[in-house]
Amino acid sequence: MSLDKILIVEDDSVVRKMLTLIFARHKLSISAASTLAEAEAHLAREPFDLMLLDLRLPDGDGLRFLEQVSALPVRPLVVMVTGFGSVESAVACMRAGAFDYLLKPFSPSQIDVILRKAQTYRQLLSVNRLLSGDHEDDETSLVGRSPSMARLRQLIDRVAPTDATVLVTGESGTGKEMVSREFFRRSPRRGQPFIKMNCAAISQTLIESEFFGHERGAFTGATERREGRFELANNGTLLLDEVSEIPIALQAKLLRVLQEREFERVGGSRTIKVNVRIIATSNRDLLSHVSKGEFRQDLYYRLNVFPVHVPALRERVEDIPMLANHFLERFTRKHGVKVTGFSDSACAVMLAYRWPGNVRELQNTVERAVILSEMGRPISASVLGLPGDLSLIEESSTAGWTLPMPMVLPDEVPPAPAAAPALTNGSGQVLRLDEMEKNAIRAALKQTGGHRAQAATVLGISIRTLRNKLQEYRDAGDAVEVGAEGVE
Repeated sequence: MSLDKILIVEDDSVVRKMLTLIFARHKLSISAASTLAEAEAHLAREPFDLMLLDLRLPDGDGLRFLEQVSALPVRPLVVMVTGFGSVESAVACMRAGAFDYLLKPFSPSQIDVILRKAQTYRQLLSVNRLLSGDHEDDETSLVGRSPSMARLRQLIDRVAPTDATVLVTGESGTGKEMVSREFFRRSPRRGQPFIKMNCAAISQTLIESEFFGHERGAFTGATERREGRFELANNGTLLLDEVSEIPIALQAKLLRVLQEREFERVGGSRTIKVNVRIIATSNRDLLSHVSKGEFRQDLYYRLNVFPVHVPALRERVEDIPMLANHFLERFTRKHGVKVTGFSDSACAVMLAYRWPGNVRELQNTVERAVILSEMGRPISASVLGLPGDLSLIEESSTAGWTLPMPMVLPDEVPPAPAAAPALTNGSGQVLRLDEMEKNAIRAALKQTGGHRAQAATVLGISIRTLRNKLQEYRDAGDAVEVGAEGVE
């Protein structure tokens, strides 16, 4: 966070000149006044970031003027300066709203310390304003014991202590932002700002200003100077969420900031230097965007210093019980509802479901079920509202589940298996492997009523592989789907 405009209110010309030279060394815009009347005129014309105010001036008391300045809607940080200091006057100044108190004579190093303190304080104020409306759940622990989650934690432990740029990829709802927060929480910058910017949620006309800030009058509606996200994240971490949505025209400017660590505000000419760690996320294949010319190749490689992939929930089914219970505890506490866990059939339904919306869908499903469930009873499969044939599952009064949870419940009656695909044709000749494969797919679809996800489970293949096979058969003019065609 930078200080741009300084107002010096000092009647001693020697002190005024010395302060001007010190601030000029920091390349700041400086205005000077020798009386309170001049200072008032300066404040009426433009806002200032910092004001050094003498306690005794020819036309009045600096303390009373401080009280007037403290009542302004846009006010500078005020450092009181005096050669006649006392504990009483220092206390009175701080109570009136002074940022600091400086005794004459002072050294340039004291001014440097005050500047650093003022910069840090202004940054904290701006970050607090930015985050004051952010009421997202602050629980950032990664839940799960699957091998893929164990590997993810190992990567975080190894990379978080460094300043390496991280690119977090994965499907929507997998928890990319949570993983990004884990990188921040375990880094040496955890005591500094963590600023998030959702690149997909900001209009293209405003995104440059959101990145770099703007000066007063830079465009219509810019009534005052504003700091951008890079400036707010100085010395901390900036999360570029859905980085693939950044307009191609702005990507070159972003690349320059990542390489040079400097930029200019929109409508400004002063170069601002920052020290920011970048974490970017994307639910898209950035390399395919690069090949289409929709994303700069040099920016991709600049962001892809350390790639991290967050697995989909269907790739870590063993984590579903732990996640579901984690959300159950959170939402029973949030909504004040007493639910005694999950019925065994609800557990089986959640394990069998493919969760296209990943962890976010599971979270929303559990919250909805908590609200709809009867007090003092376990959550049933019907309350979950997940697609599937619940008639095959008999509700159990037993609450909760035990890890590892069985996929088939003792009180369930499994459907009769379909006839195994024939190995020979009507003439007794052995079928080719591709024909046997087609027959197996047809039999699985028939058994599951055309439900692709269930058929894929029966066959022991992924839903993507099954979809590809069905498309291959359709292209050859041989559709093998039956029943509820296309259900997933």
